Amino acid sequence: MDMRGKTVLITGSTDGVGRYVAGRLAAEGARVLIHGRDAARAKTLIDEIVKAGHAAPTFYQADLSSRAGTIELAAAVIRDHKRLDVFVSNAGIGSQNGGPQRQESPDGHELRFAVNYLSGFLLAHLLLPLLNAAAPSRIVNVASLGQHPIDFDDVMITRGYSGSRAYAQSKLAQIMFTIDFAEEAKHRGITVNSLHPATYMNTTMVRAGGITPMSTVEQGGDAILHLVSGDDVAGRSGLFFNGMNEARANPQAYDAEARKRLRALSLELTGLSG
Repeated sequence: MDMRGKTVLITGSTDGVGRYVAGRLAAEGARVLIHGRDAARAKTLIDEIVKAGHAAPTFYQADLSSRAGTIELAAAVIRDHKRLDVFVSNAGIGSQNGGPQRQESPDGHELRFAVNYLSGFLLAHLLLPLLNAAAPSRIVNVASLGQHPIDFDDVMITRGYSGSRAYAQSKLAQIMFTIDFAEEAKHRGITVNSLHPATYMNTTMVRAGGITPMSTVEQGGDAILHLVSGDDVAGRSGLFFNGMNEARANPQAYDAEARKRLRALSLELTGLSG
């Protein structure tokens, strides 16, 4: 895909792999919409891109831990743009961000489930009119090889909590949503794919977990860019990739009944069912 003039929203793009992807797409001539919570960090990215001779990205400040913050971000993008060619759902928190203890979102949901999964689920639905207008368009969900089956009797992990389990559950939920939404969006000309970009990239999230990085941000970013603009994935949807290669996710991702239960719960928690 020729990215010149294409509008791309990347959540969680003021740091880490999202920041790299934003810079690369700006260099390719895309109209880049960056998102984060830290305006100062966003400014340094904008300055870097402009200094390199590319068009300044538009910054949207929002806290995606809450339903209200997510809705505000979608409303701002819809207000400013008539189309969205690519939505990269990259915002997330790791297993140790803010400490290993169980935390809740402002809406009372387990925090990693809310940030890593529910915000992207809600944004994809709210931004659908702009994605429709740009079809063929793409959604890329940045997930992980770290996946844990969802216990539907305790989705918010009130018992036996661990940050790693919560993170892995949220990432499997992203992949389950990818498969589901791909089926829903295929007649609209929208493809939806997910990926594990690279293992333990040199990012703030990885370092916060006390983990020695194994991969570079560039490796992970290039894998994301492959799904953003690669000709070989045009028209392919509902897939999970490990880096550049198609892979299999946790078996629960392919359980239609489990995906149905997750969809119903997600619609309820995000207020879309009402």
